[in-house]
Amino acid sequence: MTTTLVCNCNRTMSLDESALQKQVDSGIKVQTALCRQDVGQFLNGLQGDKPLVVACTQERELFSAMAASASKPLIAPIRFVNIRETGGWGRQRAQAGPKIASLLALAQLAPPDPLPTVSYDSSQGRLLIIGPSAMAFGWAERLHANLSVTVLVNDSQPLPMQKHFFIANGNLQSLDGFLGQFQAQWQRDNPIQLDLCTRCGACLEACPEGAIDLSFQIDMRKCKSHRDCVSACGPIGAIQFNQVEEAIEDQFDFVLDLNERPFMAMPEKPQGYFAPGGIWSNQALAVQKLLGSIGEFDKPKFFAYQESSCAHGRNGQVGCHACIDICSTQAIQSVFKSGKGSVAVNPQLCMGCGACATACPTGAMTYANPTVPYLGQQVKTIVQTFSQMSQGRLSPTILLHSGAAGGEKVLDQLGKMARLQPDRYSGLPSNMVPLSLHHIASTGIDLWLSSLAHGLAEIVLLASGEESAAYLPALADQVALANQICTGLGYEERVHIISLDHREDDVLAGEQLQLLDQRLNNFGAKKTLAPLATFVFSKDKRQTLEMSLEHLLLHAPVPLAPDESLLLATNALIGGIEVNQDQCTLCMSCVGACPGGALIDHLELPQLGFIEKNCVQCGLCVKTCPENAIQLLPRLSPISKRKEKQFVNEAKPFHCIKCAKPFATEKMMTAMFAKIGNHPAFAGSAQDRIKMCSDCRVIDLMSQPAPHKE
Repeated sequence: MTTTLVCNCNRTMSLDESALQKQVDSGIKVQTALCRQDVGQFLNGLQGDKPLVVACTQERELFSAMAASASKPLIAPIRFVNIRETGGWGRQRAQAGPKIASLLALAQLAPPDPLPTVSYDSSQGRLLIIGPSAMAFGWAERLHANLSVTVLVNDSQPLPMQKHFFIANGNLQSLDGFLGQFQAQWQRDNPIQLDLCTRCGACLEACPEGAIDLSFQIDMRKCKSHRDCVSACGPIGAIQFNQVEEAIEDQFDFVLDLNERPFMAMPEKPQGYFAPGGIWSNQALAVQKLLGSIGEFDKPKFFAYQESSCAHGRNGQVGCHACIDICSTQAIQSVFKSGKGSVAVNPQLCMGCGACATACPTGAMTYANPTVPYLGQQVKTIVQTFSQMSQGRLSPTILLHSGAAGGEKVLDQLGKMARLQPDRYSGLPSNMVPLSLHHIASTGIDLWLSSLAHGLAEIVLLASGEESAAYLPALADQVALANQICTGLGYEERVHIISLDHREDDVLAGEQLQLLDQRLNNFGAKKTLAPLATFVFSKDKRQTLEMSLEHLLLHAPVPLAPDESLLLATNALIGGIEVNQDQCTLCMSCVGACPGGALIDHLELPQLGFIEKNCVQCGLCVKTCPENAIQLLPRLSPISKRKEKQFVNEAKPFHCIKCAKPFATEKMMTAMFAKIGNHPAFAGSAQDRIKMCSDCRVIDLMSQPAPHKE
C-alpha cells in the first residue's frame, strides 16, 4: 500500500475525488496547493509508514528537498507522477479521468527488482586531452590541479613554458575502453620528446637551419641532419632521432576530445569519453561532467545473455548478427570457438538502450530495465484501471517514450502549451496514457502484440530526438512487421512510431511541437483488437511472441485457411523454409546448425522434420547446406501448421547389404558411386563394404584373412 497525494494545482484541473478514491486509493484526498498552503499533508506523508506517491512533477525539487531534511528516513524513495501536463491540462481534460487514474495506479505498483551492477573506477584522475593544441593547453592549465593531465599534440603551437602537465607528441592510432580503463596508442612523429624537454632553448640556438621553433618540434623538411641539436641537448636526452615513429601506449580514466570530428566515431560514446567539439560553452559543460565523474561508481547491468539459444553462428558459419549491427556503443563483439559462434557484451560499454534484445530473434539477449513481465504488469494495470474508470466504454492507447532521456521533457512542454495556448495546442488526447521507458529501443514486437492482445487499443512509440539514428530503422522494421501481421489477419494497423528531429537542447521549436500535437491527436479512440488474452507475459521472447500470435490467429477477422500462409517481409523473425528435394541429400547438416530446434532428423529413417514455430529465420541452415537446397520463407502460418512437425524431405532408405539396417539414402549412395566411378581403390569387395553399415563394415574388415608373408 502507498500514500498517494494528489493536487489540482490551484484548481486548474478538474479531478473527480470520489472516482479516484473508488478506482485507485480510498485514502486519496485532492489538495489545492500541495506545495504551498497544503504542504502539511506532504509533511504528514513523510512521517507515515507507507511509501509515498506525489502527483506533481512541477515541484519535484521542492518536495525532494523537504524529504531530505525530514527527521524520519523515507520508507522508500518518493515516486512522482505527472497528471497535469499529460492529462489535466489538455483540451480533452474533462474526459481525462480514466487516464489520470491509470497514471496513479501505475505509480502505486511496486518498483521492479533491482538490477545487478558493474563498477567503474576513475579515482586516479588520469586525463588525456586530444585536439588543437591552443584549446587543449588552455583546458590543461585549468585542470592540472585536480587531474593528472596528458595532452597529445600533433601541430606546431608554442608550448607552455611551465611544465604543469605532461605533453606528448604524435598521432593517435587507436583508442578504446571506458571510464577508468581507456587504452590509447599513438605514434611519435618528431625526434624531440616533449615529456623530456625542459624548454631551455639550447636546441633552437644550435640548429643551423632554424628548423626548431617554440613548439619545440623539428621541421624535418628543413633539417639537414647535422645533429647539432642533439649535442646541445646533451645530458637532457630529449632529442632521439632513432625513436621517431615509435609506438607509445598508456592508460587513462577520461578522454577529452576537442576535435570537430571525434576520434571515437560510434553513435553513443562510452562513459568517460567527452567530445564537445570546438565550441567553448560545450567544452565547459563537458569538463563539468568530467569533474563530477571522478571516483568509484556502479552502474546497472542492463542485459542478460543465454548463449545456448543464440543464433549467431554454427559450424563456422555466421547466421544472426542483429545485436552486433544495432549496438550504438560497439559493446557487442562476435566470438567463435570450435566452430560455434556467440557474442560477448562489455557491460561497462553498454548504455542500456535495450536495442539488442529488441533485434534478437531468439530471445538469447534479454533486457532487464525493466523486464517484459514487469512491462506486462504495467500494461494490465493501465487496461484494467482505464476500463473500470470508463465503465468499459473506452480502451486505452499507450504512448511509449524514453522518459528522463527526452520524452518527459517533450510531453511536459506540450502540456504547458496546451494550457497557455489552448487555441493552438490540444495536448495529449484523453485516451492516450504515457508510459516511460529507460529507452525507446528496448521494446519490440513481442511486447507490442502481447499488449494489444491484452486490451490496449493502440501503441504509439515516441522517438523524441535524443536517440541514436541507428535505432530508428530497426524500430520501424518491427513496427511494419507488427502492422503487416495485424492487417493480414483483418485487423487494423495498431502500432505506430513518431520520430522527432534530433535536438541539441530540450526545447522543441513551435512548428515541430504543433506537428507533434496534431499527430498525437490523430489517434482517436478505438476498440480492443480482440477479446482479452489470459496468457502471461514471459521472459522468454519466443514464448511471449508465440502466445500473442496464437491469440491473434484464433480471433482473426480474416482467418487463414489451413493450407494458407501470410507472407511477411524478408527481415521477419518468424517463418518457414522450402527445401529443394532434388538437391537435398538429407545429410542433416542443417539440423546441427539450427539454434532453435526447428529442424529435426529421424533416428532411424532418412526424414527431415521441421517445426515452424521454432524457426527464427536466422539463415544458418541456408549457409550450412552443402547443396544450397534450403530457402527461407518469412511467413505466418495457421496455428496447427506452426506447431506440428512437418516432413520437408524424405527419401527411400538404403539398407545394409549384410544386416538390412537402413543407414543412408539411395540417392546419397547413387551420388557417391557416381563420384567414385571406376576408381580401382573402390572395386570388388571394397565397393561392397561401402554398401554396409558402420558395424558390418568393421566386422567384414576384421574377418578378412591376414596378408601372406613370404
